[in-house]
Amino acid sequence: MTTKIKKYFVIGNPIDHSFSPKLHNYWLKENNINALYDKIKLDEDDLENFIKDIKQQKITGCNVTVPFKQAVIPFLDKLSPEAKQTRSVNTIIFKDGSLVGHNTDIVGFTKAIQGLSFNLRGKKVLILGAGGVVPSIIFALNKMGVSKIIVSNRTRQKAENLKNLFENLKTIEWGNIEYFDMIINATSLGLNNEKINLDFSNVGKNKLFYDVIYNPAETNFLKNAKKNGNLIENGKLMFVYQALEAFKLWHEVEPKISNEIFKLLEND
Repeated sequence: MTTKIKKYFVIGNPIDHSFSPKLHNYWLKENNINALYDKIKLDEDDLENFIKDIKQQKITGCNVTVPFKQAVIPFLDKLSPEAKQTRSVNTIIFKDGSLVGHNTDIVGFTKAIQGLSFNLRGKKVLILGAGGVVPSIIFALNKMGVSKIIVSNRTRQKAENLKNLFENLKTIEWGNIEYFDMIINATSLGLNNEKINLDFSNVGKNKLFYDVIYNPAETNFLKNAKKNGNLIENGKLMFVYQALEAFKLWHEVEPKISNEIFKLLEND
């Protein structure tokens, strides 16, 4: 009797840019796991039925990306402590009859930053954007001992809402720039080569400019930062580490991070 192939998806809108299927299918093959992983573009109206399919195990599990990391929560039975604290879910598993939402973005971001020679303790961080992954980044930055986190979002109220989850956040109007040691682009500006119309020419050199986007590998935000003598990093390592944590949750196997993977993720 042939065993049924398990099905996993990443859901989001847009979703074309996602490298998740490449990475997960590579690891599935490498670990001889009888499963397939694909990406699917959903509208918010589709979420409930899609998640019901996980409960009925027509789909085994899924990753969640922008803009659904909060929208999926009402359809789940339980949240991990990190998902509960950030109100953000990027991995859904079915365990002991329950749908459980996890947040592996926190570990992903933490490991990616720890791999850089940039100590964040006591540093000031400016975050552009207030959506999807931002609560996870704030959670991780607090654990790393930063001194100040400032959030700027095009809709200021969305940034203000983050204060319900985290104390000691400062919010500023979009377009204002405060002193920072590290700046993070957590908006989707750059996915389609858009420019962020903010002027960073007077911020000095040797700051860390970090973009959550990993495809394209160098957004205009990062290109300009490099020209001005700053350190730059894209979201590729964060992406790989959060995927690794999701893979472990589903398959109870720790996949290997190898040069092959990075080659695979370069060939779009």
